[in-house]
Amino acid sequence: MLLRYFYDEKLAQASYMVGCQMTGEAIVIDPARNIEPYLQEAKKEGMNIVATAETHIHADFVSGSLELAKRTGSKAYLSDEGDASWKYAFAKEIDAQLVKEGDTFKIGNVTLEVMHTPGHTPEHISFLLYDRNQTQPMGIFTGDFVFVGDIGRPDLLEEAAGVKGTTAIGAEQMFDSLKKFMALPDFVQVWPGHGAGSACGKALGAIPTSTVGYEKATNWALQMTDKDAFIKELTTDQPEPPNYFAMMKKVNKEGIQVTTEVARPEVIGSDRLDTLVEETQVVDTRKGEDFANGHVPGTINIPYNNKFVSWAGWLVNFDKDITLIASADDVDQVQTDLQSIGLDRLRFIVPVEELDASLLTETYTDVTAEEAIEAAEKGDVFVLDVRNATEWNASHYEKAERILLGKLASDHEGLPTDQTIAVHCASGVRSRMAASVLQSLGYKDIHNILGGYGAMKTVLNAQQIK
Repeated sequence: MLLRYFYDEKLAQASYMVGCQMTGEAIVIDPARNIEPYLQEAKKEGMNIVATAETHIHADFVSGSLELAKRTGSKAYLSDEGDASWKYAFAKEIDAQLVKEGDTFKIGNVTLEVMHTPGHTPEHISFLLYDRNQTQPMGIFTGDFVFVGDIGRPDLLEEAAGVKGTTAIGAEQMFDSLKKFMALPDFVQVWPGHGAGSACGKALGAIPTSTVGYEKATNWALQMTDKDAFIKELTTDQPEPPNYFAMMKKVNKEGIQVTTEVARPEVIGSDRLDTLVEETQVVDTRKGEDFANGHVPGTINIPYNNKFVSWAGWLVNFDKDITLIASADDVDQVQTDLQSIGLDRLRFIVPVEELDASLLTETYTDVTAEEAIEAAEKGDVFVLDVRNATEWNASHYEKAERILLGKLASDHEGLPTDQTIAVHCASGVRSRMAASVLQSLGYKDIHNILGGYGAMKTVLNAQQIK
């Protein structure tokens, strides 16, 4: 048997290829939309990808099951659990088999058994893996059910998809699902769908795999025997879900265009930026410090790094064409990155190497924490905290107001238009993006607090000592 692990650091998302070396057949579990890594690995190992399997309708990335099915003719094993609201609408377009608790299917001499594990979502299933004639499973693909050190959050249907009343139901279902997990032999390996950095849980470990026995010994959720206490703990302090999660649920339920049919963006000169700022959403991918020193009015700043995809999901509108100011060398990869979360409307690329400096007429000001606090105490600035609720609840500046960075575009109406806004996050990374969003919304007098709340807290503590 062949087992390969694939990990997208930008989405903290894991997928797996299981192959039978005797028959040369392989299946991909929870594939990402970019299927090239699977095709390359299969070719290298002399395998033919004949199937995919999904643990659930994902909320944080575009699944590659439809892509693989349409491009390779592979069969898709999809959940038939849950109510009618969470059935795969695209299943009728491909060779799909809907599966339930206890169903089994084979890939060569490898057997996969379905275990219904609701809680994260109602339709969620896990796959027990048996090699050849084994009577005990060697491992379980848990998707967003059990992670290393954590479990899947039950509130996404309510918080991201707007399905009211599902959080408490999901938490109860999760409690019962964990009993099934704990009944498995301790030696069973655990292959989760996410690692540290994913918003599908609140305390995911960075170790890629685990075992049932290790999770029973160390995972907080498997230590709790009181259902009410478990539900309270599971539903408290979950991170705010990114805006794009609701779109992902829709896309992964209904289907999306195959990437080979998506047009490549047109590379254009910066002379068209004035028009494109009005007609499209223009995203400048330069470093925040460079953007602060000069940028095109109306643009927003999302630096192109490992966090680019997740912040694009928070800040970019799915229903509007996109123009990127980016390095010409990054065009192919940046399009692939955006497509991984369904942002297919990338129309234009303005090479940063050819950016006309005369167009960079807008700036914002960096100030120290001491300067910002002194101005705030005098009433000269409005302090805006763009951190998440957990960070805010742990500690915050008493004169600040909070709006989550990802919600600025929709929740900014109460901000003052006649006063300088001094914006901060924890360390100064998110606040630079926030400054760009605020200026694009018309708040032009913006200060960015260097070092964020960490620096502010140092100043405030020093003042108390005095």
